[in-house]
Amino acid sequence: MGPLVETDWLEKNLGEAKLRIFDTTAFLVPQSGGPYLAESGLEEFQKQHIPNAGFLDLTEELSDPSHPLPFMMPGERQFSEVVAAKGVSNDSFVVLYSAGSMMWSTRVWWMFRAFGFDRVAVLDGGWNKWHGEGRPVSSKEITPESGAFTAQVRVELIAGKDEVREAIGDDRFCTVYALSSEVYRGEGNRHSGRPGHIPGSKNVDHQDLVDPDTGTFLEPGRLKERFAGVGAFEKERIILYCGGGIASTLGAMALFLAGHEGTAVYDGSMREWSGDPALPLVVGGEP
Repeated sequence: MGPLVETDWLEKNLGEAKLRIFDTTAFLVPQSGGPYLAESGLEEFQKQHIPNAGFLDLTEELSDPSHPLPFMMPGERQFSEVVAAKGVSNDSFVVLYSAGSMMWSTRVWWMFRAFGFDRVAVLDGGWNKWHGEGRPVSSKEITPESGAFTAQVRVELIAGKDEVREAIGDDRFCTVYALSSEVYRGEGNRHSGRPGHIPGSKNVDHQDLVDPDTGTFLEPGRLKERFAGVGAFEKERIILYCGGGIASTLGAMALFLAGHEGTAVYDGSMREWSGDPALPLVVGGEP
């Protein structure tokens, strides 16, 4: 299987023994003059979800509890224990979905891959497409047998602050800000501490990678055009960032679909970068 599955395929395969399905939804709640607050989608999951699905909570169990920033990658042990307790083994096939934006499911997709697991896909169009097509839903929560999952970190998929700083002015890299052009330019009050973008970075809005009518990813050729337009495909390594490392993973999925595998996500993103007053930011400019 590829990194995407269709609703029709998933409905036909709901009973497969090694298939594990997870809702990964979180909701962004606007805060006055600052970053959004993320809330778990567990309560909505408990009301209705895709049959046989479990829930993976990005706001709690798949974030590092010791880190002051939200959503930071957990360690190998934490990740392995959480997904194994939900029935995932190294020979499972995992399908992820979310309500609203697919960025919540692509975040967990990227995490699985960063921990060495490739048997994972995102439901294209997510819950909105599934529910909109009138496919079956359930309120029953399953209790699977524990799995046996061993993580093996792929460090090349994770970018840190030092690498992002070193990439400024380095022709081998293309650093891409995955939020809107307004946020990129530092306009308005929707920023993660300080307005602007990392010097030298380009702008590809993650919302421009999805068909606005269907909520599904654009065709690979059109995805490639989006990133080729900022020179990304000329570089051997692309680093994606956003506010908190969530929207940028939708860009990572898009690049994977378009055929560029030298992609990393800056996990701390602007919440970490803008929190360090010694690190530069640029306000204004063309994306």
